[in-house]
Amino acid sequence: MPRRTKIVATLGPATDAPGVLEDMVAAGLNVARLNMSHDTHERQRKRVERVRNVAKAMKTPLGVLVDLQGPKIRIGRFEQDSVALAVGDAFAIDLDCPLDSGDQTRVGCTYGALADDLMAGDLLMLDDGAIELEVTGIDGCCIDCKVLIGGKLSNNKGINKRGGGLSAPALTDKDKADIEFAAQVEADYLAVSFVRSAEDVELARQLFVQAGGNGGVVAKIERAEALEHDTDIIKASDVIMVARGDLGVEIGDAELPAVQKRLISEARDLDCIVITATQMMQSMIDNPMPTRAEVFDVANAVLDGTDAVMLSAESSVGRYPAKVVAAMSRICAESENYRRKSNHRLDTRFERVDEAIAMSAMYAANHLGVKAVAALTESGSTVKWMSRLNTGIPIYAMTRVVHTRRKVTLYRGVYPINFDVGNQNIHEVNREVIEELLRQGTVVDGDLVIITKGDRGGVEGQTNIMKIMRVGEHKRLAGD
Repeated sequence: MPRRTKIVATLGPATDAPGVLEDMVAAGLNVARLNMSHDTHERQRKRVERVRNVAKAMKTPLGVLVDLQGPKIRIGRFEQDSVALAVGDAFAIDLDCPLDSGDQTRVGCTYGALADDLMAGDLLMLDDGAIELEVTGIDGCCIDCKVLIGGKLSNNKGINKRGGGLSAPALTDKDKADIEFAAQVEADYLAVSFVRSAEDVELARQLFVQAGGNGGVVAKIERAEALEHDTDIIKASDVIMVARGDLGVEIGDAELPAVQKRLISEARDLDCIVITATQMMQSMIDNPMPTRAEVFDVANAVLDGTDAVMLSAESSVGRYPAKVVAAMSRICAESENYRRKSNHRLDTRFERVDEAIAMSAMYAANHLGVKAVAALTESGSTVKWMSRLNTGIPIYAMTRVVHTRRKVTLYRGVYPINFDVGNQNIHEVNREVIEELLRQGTVVDGDLVIITKGDRGGVEGQTNIMKIMRVGEHKRLAGD
């Protein structure tokens, strides 16, 4: 049985060497991520071109996800590149301090309105929480602090406020330029960083469409205030990403596991795709094997029902890009052997015929011993609904639409196949579907297969037929 959980991996200097991307695809890569916080448009464009070329050469659909930097709030630079802060030290974030002139007592900041968002008693987490400061007072543009957790603080480290509440907008001028780039390279997904509300997602989608993009929008849940509006954000998004780095800094690491489980569950209930991200295989940046804790982390995300798990620095700058993909693939595949009964939408009303067909097909498949589900689809909506149910049955998205084949690379348990119904009659289409599944090695004579399609083939949103067929009988039935 093919692995159901999909793997997203970030491209970077470590993946640029000849043969590395091919090895990652062979190991199980499904979606390539471009982190727009790093590198130029020219270099990222070359990576997209390489992904497309490798996908074509290896006959494997690969998605491309462009991840916006967002309003990452950072300190400036130090004259000596770093300082050592001790517990109890006085230290200031001074908005009037030049960004390259920090010293032992103060440092500048990239966000000029930071002082407006703070008051005495607030906690600031620097360098992903490695340094913790308590705000003791604000004098104009100078934020006076006391060091609660000390250590080495170096240039350009990020700043988070415990509990959230920083007012920087979700999209910067750089992000808007990067959205145009994403449209130009025909990105399959656009990830929006530091989302606070559904309006942030809708604005990004509007700008993406205006630039000519037609990919899905990913809302990265990494601000504390996003949790107050998570239902609306999920409904506005095609995908959410549980981005555990900044989110953990803002809400505290102890709360993360429960939040992750809740977000995955709610997203699946609302027919939204979920990516679980950040430090999943962190030790493999330098080591060829994961720690046991990392194995359990990936496995638990799979058991929670995540559609995809993501690699960041592990693949972009790590020493073993292909090995980390292979290790993650093994863990996902083994974890999928434990499946729980699905009660997805048992008590809800369906508003669309195609949605009802999708749900009916999966319930029938789970209770009838079906070996494969083949969905003839234009947009991928049918297989997205199907993928929300827990099952071990492979779902094949059979479509002529290149973008749809790339888009479903992120859907759990869905596998794209290039298939054009053409002008064939309905019985001939059934026969061709079975023949294709036989060529894929998915079924053998005697197996049951479910086919979903529309009586107006090739028209989006028209799925209204579910047919159950037995392999081997399809040639005789083709002439009925």
